[in-house]
Amino acid sequence: MKSLLYKYRAIFRFLGLFLGTYLLLGFFYALYLHYFQQDNHPDFITELVARQSSMLLSGFGFIGSVVPDAGMPAVKLLINDMPVAIIVEGCNAVSIIILFVAFVISFAQEFKKTILFLFVGVVLIYTVNIIRIALLSFLLYKYPEHTEFLHGVVFPGIIYGMVFLLWIIWIKITPNSNNNA
Repeated sequence: MKSLLYKYRAIFRFLGLFLGTYLLLGFFYALYLHYFQQDNHPDFITELVARQSSMLLSGFGFIGSVVPDAGMPAVKLLINDMPVAIIVEGCNAVSIIILFVAFVISFAQEFKKTILFLFVGVVLIYTVNIIRIALLSFLLYKYPEHTEFLHGVVFPGIIYGMVFLLWIIWIKITPNSNNNA
């Protein structure tokens, strides 16, 4: 048994770091949501993402605005006073960022390089998510008949595909990542 643990220590290290980081960050995020998402109001990050997406739309000549959703902790995103999207907690990319961070940390070796990659990756994911929401809102405004396909396939594919590419880049630039598995 001891020889198996030694032989597969890199796998156990990866799993321990990944699960530990994911569970720890998930726990803190759940506390954040519990504290900030009260009385049917969205949390600060979700509201910020909705406002920034609206501002991006306004920058492209549309009248983008956000209003609280009275029925749930969400924000309605409007284009030219027409509601086109409801931004809920799952739209703010924090859960995806937590997954990204857990994966990068599980392969971490050099502190500075890891911190820099985490910073760049988190900023990139957050920024692409705002662009994704603005673009999705615009397309839902123009083509509401394609809501299911756009919301359910295309736009999740953008954010998850980007995270997957960041993971591939991280594995490629991390020394000895092939020797650990």
